[in-house]
Amino acid sequence: MIDKNLFKRVTDRIDSYREAMIDLQIGLTAIPAVGPENGGDGELLKADYLKKRLIEMGFNNFQHYDAPDERVTSKTRPNFLATVEGSNKYKFVWIITHLDIVPPGEIKLWSHDPYSAYVKNGHIFGRGVEDNQQDMVASIFAAKAILDEGLTTPNSIGLGFVADEETSGHKGLYSMMAANDKLFGREDLIIIPDSGNSQGSLIEIAEKSMLWLSFKTKGKQCHASKPQLGNNAFVAASHLVTKLSLLKKTFPKVDPLYDPKTSTFEATKKEPNVGNINTIPGEDIFYLDCRVLPEYKLEDVIAEIENITGKIEKKFKVHIEVSPVMYLQSPPPTSPESPVVLALEDAIQDVYGCKAFTGGVGAGTLASYFRRKGYPAAVWSKSSLNAHQPDESCPIDNIVGDAKVFAHIFLQD
Repeated sequence: MIDKNLFKRVTDRIDSYREAMIDLQIGLTAIPAVGPENGGDGELLKADYLKKRLIEMGFNNFQHYDAPDERVTSKTRPNFLATVEGSNKYKFVWIITHLDIVPPGEIKLWSHDPYSAYVKNGHIFGRGVEDNQQDMVASIFAAKAILDEGLTTPNSIGLGFVADEETSGHKGLYSMMAANDKLFGREDLIIIPDSGNSQGSLIEIAEKSMLWLSFKTKGKQCHASKPQLGNNAFVAASHLVTKLSLLKKTFPKVDPLYDPKTSTFEATKKEPNVGNINTIPGEDIFYLDCRVLPEYKLEDVIAEIENITGKIEKKFKVHIEVSPVMYLQSPPPTSPESPVVLALEDAIQDVYGCKAFTGGVGAGTLASYFRRKGYPAAVWSKSSLNAHQPDESCPIDNIVGDAKVFAHIFLQD
């Protein structure tokens, strides 16, 4: 249950923060927070900026669980919590967002500097503004509204800000929970606002298994005018890419819980090979992103990939090294009757006026790690679905609306 008059006070307060939300988005976007796997120097500058802003807003209770990382200048990957005590000191509503972003990709595809956020037609544009700053900002201002109204919520409020979500998670949530396995309680409501749909009606309770693989093809380099003296690794790798598309037929099951309903196997990143046109490459590296329905075991997928790879090696007389970059077998889903799902359903109905439904996705979020540990986490946000794209944006109304959803849950008994 929720006190409607109290909620109205809080939502009016949230509406008054609109310009402050934009300002925080612009400030966060200006500090690139790309992990070292993606060529960046980590999240520490962004985390320091964010904590300073939180202190200015009235937050004063923080816990840090930073992870060491020799690959970044600071040698540190930041993870921290900001909490607000409720009537129940031991039960929390957690909103956990990630500090890191993906690189902008091809700059020429952007209409503007991706790290200089700007407002146009009711949207804010810039790398990271949706993924994951939309709901990072929303969660902060939902909690700030509670503070500014001088309210004590039935349960305590916890905001989590973690590193390394876009790659492995090992320097982020994984490290934080390893440092303190009692951070989260079995009765806590855990919300990961990192996926959703444009109506705000999808509550994600299940994720596909994730398998990222690197393929290094080794042939023999030579002058392009005398190809008989070499062995073209690029050509062999190109044939391998096309053969890997057969995985869709080998693992064809359909599950309507997920969108898309099938497993996916997509060639993505490719490393540069030779630096000039007139040399046949002796080495070529590309990557495959697999999102596999939980009915299949990842070890079976890898076995089939090795079978395909072996045939290419034999045909083209090359050697191919297959290395896992990410290997996450999907955990059991969160129950659609769990308290966190029911709390979200009530809040979504009151704020956005739509009936929520539960479903699964192919994207990987922090919820999978919670589920693997036995915590019933839910993933939700009202999303424009343009994360990782050029001209990434989010409607400002989504920031405001999602903040109201979070505040609603904070106020629920």
